[in-house]
Amino acid sequence: MRIDQELAKRWIAPYSRVLDLGCGDGSLLAHMQETLGVTGYGLELDEEKINEGIAKGLNIIEQDLNDGLARFDDGSFDTVVMARALQAVKSPNTLLLDMLRVGREAVITFPNFAHWQNRLHLGLKGLMPVSEALPYEWYDTPNIHLCTFKDFEKLCADNDIHIINRFAVTDSPIRPFGKRLANGRHPLVTSLVRRAPNLLADVAIYRVSKMR
Repeated sequence: MRIDQELAKRWIAPYSRVLDLGCGDGSLLAHMQETLGVTGYGLELDEEKINEGIAKGLNIIEQDLNDGLARFDDGSFDTVVMARALQAVKSPNTLLLDMLRVGREAVITFPNFAHWQNRLHLGLKGLMPVSEALPYEWYDTPNIHLCTFKDFEKLCADNDIHIINRFAVTDSPIRPFGKRLANGRHPLVTSLVRRAPNLLADVAIYRVSKMR
């Protein structure tokens, strides 16, 4: 699994009910079932990935996330997970509120567009950035609402959404002191990323709930 999926899994309670939005081939949902004993569903639009998930014994429903979550009752799940799909939906604010209607908590991960490499790419080359967190060219990208840590936190504040936890991580290789270290796991790098996430982290991970 990607590091953002692995970190997000830390906030999933054992034997809880989980809904995984944009679940792909169900790798994260399958891992949570095997290691945490969770029950739940995945939503996915890609038919090939749906078939892969079903072959793993998962409950995968074919659905476009832009259609919302009306098929699920309020409070149907303990946690709703959405890994790197928020930026690809038409109305992220509407879907986020719907996630918190059907689930007590939501765990969301997304690429941080304010990462220093993206800024440098735009500033020096004048081209839309391509990176490990944003691997698409501008003309074939599914990402239509790119945002930053600050953008997401403002969205939460505007909609009375409580931020319970936040992780700031990087997928990009970093070379402190001439040594190649992936995922920012060097203690110095990790500390710097935590201090300045909007500049240094290329992946954001949030755990949120509605304010009571």
